[in-house]
Amino acid sequence: MTDFLFALSLPPVAKGLAAMIIAGLCFPASGVMVLRLDLVPMRYMLMHGVILGGALSLAFSLPMLPISILLNILLVLGMMYLATDTRHGFGLASAAGMVFTMAAASLVMHVWDVPAKDTLQLLWGSPFALSISDISLLAVLALVLLAYLTINFRTVSAIFFDQEIAQSLGMQVKFHYTSMVLVIALVIALAMKLLGALLIDALLILPVLVAGKYATSLKKLLVSSCLIGAFVSTFGFLTAIATDLPPSGTIALLSALLFLIPTSKKKGIHT
Repeated sequence: MTDFLFALSLPPVAKGLAAMIIAGLCFPASGVMVLRLDLVPMRYMLMHGVILGGALSLAFSLPMLPISILLNILLVLGMMYLATDTRHGFGLASAAGMVFTMAAASLVMHVWDVPAKDTLQLLWGSPFALSISDISLLAVLALVLLAYLTINFRTVSAIFFDQEIAQSLGMQVKFHYTSMVLVIALVIALAMKLLGALLIDALLILPVLVAGKYATSLKKLLVSSCLIGAFVSTFGFLTAIATDLPPSGTIALLSALLFLIPTSKKKGIHT
């Protein structure tokens, strides 16, 4: 117990714990957006966008996070500009974007002699490598996401239910859809640095799937997803520290185990 408490007092561990608590409360809310807007393919495109951002930052000695965020925003805006119907996500266009970003990353690594292993380290991530500015940015994003959903809950619910109906009611569907997609882009850029690409769904998607087994309304789904995410991230991180295991793997395993717990069937979610 003494060693455990001492480990928690170390600055990298303390900052990692703070980041995981914030991420656990924040990321699942954006995961609800990903699933309800059918943006799972776009998520992969954005993850590859972060890898391209990492390659560019290493090639030109630039800060990785701002470059990755900028690239993801540009990818999202490009998709929104080209999209004619967003009712079913971006579909095949996301796949094309994913191929483009990976091809561009490969070319950057070859032309500027960037070691592939350094870029691919983004696939793993580490909560111990976060700075105070990273955590501050994460906290700001969490507050923005919370404020956005609280203020625009009825509009978001309508868009989740049917975009055409929301449009006919005079709601600004294009603006709110773009806003939600941009938030997802920011979350994925931060999550890549926090957990890594291979384990990002441990906090982005799995808590939503677990909560979806019990929640009967959108509000309950959002609240339950965030609470489950906070539990998974906090308990998983503390367990990893106590057992000297990798935090990302421990958190992902805990999320997966919660999802595998059987439950009785329930009625569908009502917005």
